Amino acid sequence: MNIDNPGYVVVEGPIGVGKTSLAMRLADVFGAKPLLERPEENPFLDRFYQSRKHFALPTQLFFLFQRARQIAQLKQGDMFSNGHVADFLLDKDKLFARVNLDDDELRLYEQVYTQMSLDLPVPDLVIYLQAPVDVLHERLRRRGVEYERTIERAYLQTLVEAYTQFFHHYTAAPLLVVNAERINIVENDADFQMLLAHIRKVRRGRHFLNPLAANQ
Repeated sequence: MNIDNPGYVVVEGPIGVGKTSLAMRLADVFGAKPLLERPEENPFLDRFYQSRKHFALPTQLFFLFQRARQIAQLKQGDMFSNGHVADFLLDKDKLFARVNLDDDELRLYEQVYTQMSLDLPVPDLVIYLQAPVDVLHERLRRRGVEYERTIERAYLQTLVEAYTQFFHHYTAAPLLVVNAERINIVENDADFQMLLAHIRKVRRGRHFLNPLAANQ
């Protein structure tokens, strides 16, 4: 990776894994622009976690439009930009749609997605953060966002499995898979520097970082 200009880097993973925190810290290190999801702007999100069946479709469509607008801004380019670091990959939007929508809603969503004719930029690197369901559940509890308190462990398990399947088949960009179970990339500088060193080595293909295995 070009240290002076990382290009377009994406941090992904299930809710609670730390993708936004890492994206912000990487953007700061690289002097890049952060491109972040803004869930607080989605007026359906709180109601979705209270009743996923009734509010899944409007929640999903709002996020689709929001993310598409952000990607469109990225594609416009900025000659003075030192790259972008995002905490979402628009390609995986369908992952949530398939988890949460019934068949009729999914067909409607896919029609909308197709009609938008999205020409997505390919990241220079995707960092996929993994963590067990119990770890995610505890992190959500600790950060204290009100609507996240209602997220069931079973739903988290479904998301983790969907993410695993998605990235098992993902080949569009260089991929670094990180076991984030026992590393603190926000408060522990040694953990962050270790991860940063691996990020800078990635040029192509699929790579894995498992600090647990390294410490055994």
